[in-house]
Amino acid sequence: MIRIAALLLALVCALPAWAEPPKLPAGVDPQNVLVIDTTKGRVVVKLRNDLAPQHAARLKQLAREGYYNNVPFHRVMDGFMAQTGDGQNFNGTGGSKYPNMRAEFSGVPFKRGTVGMARASDPNSANSQFFICFAEASFLNNQYTVIGEVVSGMENVDKLKKAPPGSQSGAVTDPDKMLKVQVAADMK
Repeated sequence: MIRIAALLLALVCALPAWAEPPKLPAGVDPQNVLVIDTTKGRVVVKLRNDLAPQHAARLKQLAREGYYNNVPFHRVMDGFMAQTGDGQNFNGTGGSKYPNMRAEFSGVPFKRGTVGMARASDPNSANSQFFICFAEASFLNNQYTVIGEVVSGMENVDKLKKAPPGSQSGAVTDPDKMLKVQVAADMK
């Protein structure tokens, strides 16, 4: 009986952080915030609806549909970025059931914590995948859509398993995952 009580207590104490609504910085609209619970901890992303309204709407739609739950960070390059969002094939080759979106480029620079939309060579091919920059990446400016910025949890992004040094593809074996992705306004 004591063992059962101890086990139950341990389970209650080990409840994941995603059970708790996030504490958002002042002035951040919970309707435009993604809360990403990863295998390394929580990451909170402020979506830039003012810069890329179509892309922000798509990410919120996919989060609400559960599309991003248990999706790996399939491409993680140390000093550059961590890419995720392929809830179809889980390896960077897939997208959602929705059509690709037209680019929404802006003058906002890519820097540490910037979230951008991944795409193929066609600028109008973003769909569901996105990436988080580890550092300044000015060569992406005006080439990729800036969709948001990490407002808390960047230390957890830093902990994501990275591709081996020298890897050109950035592919990760046994990658970390987004366990659950929610719009902050939907959390109780």
